[in-house]
Amino acid sequence: MKFGIDRLLAEPELRKEFEGKRVSLVAHPASVTLDLTHSLDALIAAGINVTSAFGPQHGLKGDKQDNMVETADETDPRYGIPVFSLYGEVRRPTAAMMDTADVFLFDLQDLGCRIYTFVTTLLYLLQAADEHGKSVWVLDRPNPAGRPVEGTLLLPGQESFVGAGPMPMRHGLTMGEMGQWFVRHFGLDVDYRVVEMHDWLPEAGPGFGWPESRIWINPSPNAANLNMARAYAGTVMIEGATLSEGRGTTRPLEVLFGAPDIDARAVQAEMDRLAPAWLGGCALRECWFMPTFHKHAGTLCNALMIHAEGPFYQHEAFRPWRLQALAFKAIRRLYPDYEIWRDFPYEYEFERLAIDVINGGPGLRQWVDDPAAEPDDLESLAAPHEMRWQEEVADLLLY
Repeated sequence: MKFGIDRLLAEPELRKEFEGKRVSLVAHPASVTLDLTHSLDALIAAGINVTSAFGPQHGLKGDKQDNMVETADETDPRYGIPVFSLYGEVRRPTAAMMDTADVFLFDLQDLGCRIYTFVTTLLYLLQAADEHGKSVWVLDRPNPAGRPVEGTLLLPGQESFVGAGPMPMRHGLTMGEMGQWFVRHFGLDVDYRVVEMHDWLPEAGPGFGWPESRIWINPSPNAANLNMARAYAGTVMIEGATLSEGRGTTRPLEVLFGAPDIDARAVQAEMDRLAPAWLGGCALRECWFMPTFHKHAGTLCNALMIHAEGPFYQHEAFRPWRLQALAFKAIRRLYPDYEIWRDFPYEYEFERLAIDVINGGPGLRQWVDDPAAEPDDLESLAAPHEMRWQEEVADLLLY
């Protein structure tokens, strides 16, 4: 099984197309080859004329912990090339940045979720390449969440850095496939190419997206394992809540909530009463934690941890977006006056509530807060959107 970077390095006919051209790399810590060599080192060792590099959110080194913690431009100390930040003074590549190369290699490991900002970074790179007449190659990598699609489509006017376009929360595509959708949806005139993976089997267990032959390397500081990647399309919504998503612990974004003043067992019982089918495909376990930083730092929190792993994981049954929505709904039913929604600047959006920015519209929040709304109402809202997306991208699937 080969990722795009491994194919590029192994196949001389691919590398030959870079002869006489300047090449730039968009990368992060998980941009590694089969033998764990970083892609930047591997490309230069292969004789490719790499003249610049770019780091997305959290930086090329992956050292920035939280949202809206910016990275500065720098010069690579080993190779002397500029390393530009796409999460600092700018999030779109500038003309000066684009002028440093002819071909831009995009080699970011994604999580298969619209809100993961590497998706938007790919769109911004493609738009800049269209404007400046550059080529973009995606060195494709697996979608660790696999092919399932879940969530409502982002509504017109709700675009943001965590909402590149009208796609659902869990999009089911690789970055190579997503780039094809961007080119078509936005009508881009760009020289675009995907170096496809060899033998990626997104429906094959036990990985169902993540191959057992490859070890996990954090693409961002809080993406610590495959369980997190599977749960993320749901648990990321807690970033828009006052509840803890587990930041400041060793298992962030693998819990449905954590709070000092909520009874986790009671919430689980209410979830099971409201929509037992939405709890499928995983195990939920009551746990306790005390965050060392972030929300509820230094305070003991009761929580429900998700185990979408091992014998508990059932790929088709696990629906993290619905599971997280149901947790919010159960909390609202049990604690009607609880201040769930966190009002703060989120990913450079200062007017809308963070939960609405995350979901690409107010629909989920309104469903949670409406005492009369039932699980069937959210199902009726989401299911047609999911079907529409699957139909729209069916011809773009490469695997």
